[in-house]
Parts: sequence; structure tokens; C-alpha cells
Amino acid sequence: MTKQRVITALILAPVMIVGIFFLPLKPFAFFIAAICSIGAWEWANIAGYKKNWSRILYAFFVFVCLYVSARFLRINPEWKIWFLAAGTLWWTVAFALVKRYPGGTDIWNARVIRAFLGLCVLIPMWVGFMHLKEEPHSSLLIIYVMLVVWGADTGAYFAGRKWGNSKLAPHVSPGKSWAGFWGGFATTIFLAAVTCVGLDLWLQPLTTEDVVKVFVITAATTVISVLGDLVESMMKRHRGIKDSSSLLPGHGGVMDRIDSMAAAVPVFAFMMMLLNWGLAV
Repeated sequence: MTKQRVITALILAPVMIVGIFFLPLKPFAFFIAAICSIGAWEWANIAGYKKNWSRILYAFFVFVCLYVSARFLRINPEWKIWFLAAGTLWWTVAFALVKRYPGGTDIWNARVIRAFLGLCVLIPMWVGFMHLKEEPHSSLLIIYVMLVVWGADTGAYFAGRKWGNSKLAPHVSPGKSWAGFWGGFATTIFLAAVTCVGLDLWLQPLTTEDVVKVFVITAATTVISVLGDLVESMMKRHRGIKDSSSLLPGHGGVMDRIDSMAAAVPVFAFMMMLLNWGLAV
């Protein structure tokens, strides 16, 4: 299993690096749309659509929705914040669903409802990535979001192993603990502090207001990234499956790799727009 994980990671890493950091805007849009479409194919299975033709149809439908969204936002860019606000609102609703589980499943048990929830996850993620790509120093912003997600996950792992007695959501993900959550949170807050120092020294002077905004954005993104993982775990547990697919040997499926990112990116982008924060040209 470890060998498979390493081989898969070695293959995926250069693809993701080139796709995220070196593609121009339009190819980048198709690259993220392709990832979303593969994720949609897997989400259809999570939603309860077992036949491959129905999963392919759902993936195609999601791709069409992304294309329509792209055309609409190109003409009406002022609507971008509403797309991101809707995505952020979904994660607020998702918190209530996770908290109630295993109760409350009658609300989202129907396959069509779970399929709709996939749109709430994937479309805002694409819009969030596009917003970051259009910003000055886009690669730096995307790297930072990834570091927040990885920092939350890494901090949670080590803190959870040492102090993780009180479970965060035992009915959804028994391995997650409150100690892990706070360990991940502390890690990302430290990351925010280091980032602020680095930005102030090497990129642009930061005011006290800028620093506060970075900390607020980081804190919100951290909390939601944890929720993204919990929501997919809840959906898979309800469906009775361990992985979203077996596309990535040793890693499960694409959704298993991007669940936290799918939550973090739109919230990060929304908070940037809401607080009117960004990096100077």
C-alpha cells in the first residue's frame, strides 16, 4: 500500500504543479473543470448512483454547469461573490448536517438531493480557484490555501495522536478529535503569522488591518477545511463505502484527496472578497 501511495504521488505531483502554477487562465479553467468532473463522477457514486452511465452523465452535467457558470461570470463578474457566498452558505448548512448525524438523514437521503449537494461542493470550488488565479500573485495565494489545508491536517494528526481522547464527530469520523482540531488550528494560525512576516519583509508592507484580515481568513478557511473532510466522510459512511473510487491507487479517489480543498478554496476566496483583501501587483 505504501509503495502504491508513493508511486501515485510521484505521478500526480508534477501534473498538479504544472496544472496549477504554470497554465494560463483559460487552460487552467479547463484543468480545474476536469478535476471537478472526475470528482463529480465519484460524487455520483457517493450519492447512490451505481451504474457507470449515470455517473458519467452526472459528470457531464457538472461540466456543463461549470461551462455555463464561466460564460455567465465572464459577462457578469459582479456575481462571482454571490457564487462564493452560496458555497460558503452550503458549508454552514453542512455543519448542521454533520452535527445531527446519524439523525437528520431523511433530509438528504434521496439520491437527487445528494447529487444537488455535489453541485454545492464542486461549482464553488471551481469559482474559488478561478478567483485566486485572476488575482495578483495567484500562485502564492493558491500555495497558501494548500498550506492551510495541509497544516490543519498535519497539526490535527500529531495533536490527535498525543491528546486525542475527546472525539470531534464520532458518528462521522471516529479518528478525528477535538485535540486534533485545535492542533491543526494552532498550526495554521502559526502559518498565518509566518506568512504575514514574510509578506511584510519581501512583498508588501502590511498594516495592522491587513494582518487581522489574514488571520480571520486563515481561521475561517481552517475550520471549513475540516468540515469538508467530515462531510465527505459522512456521505461515504451513509452510502456504505470506504473510498470515493479507486482511481488513485493507495489514495482512494479524487474526492478523497480534494474534499478539504473543495471546502477551503471557495471560503478563502469569499473571505478575500468580503474583507477586500489581496496582494498588491
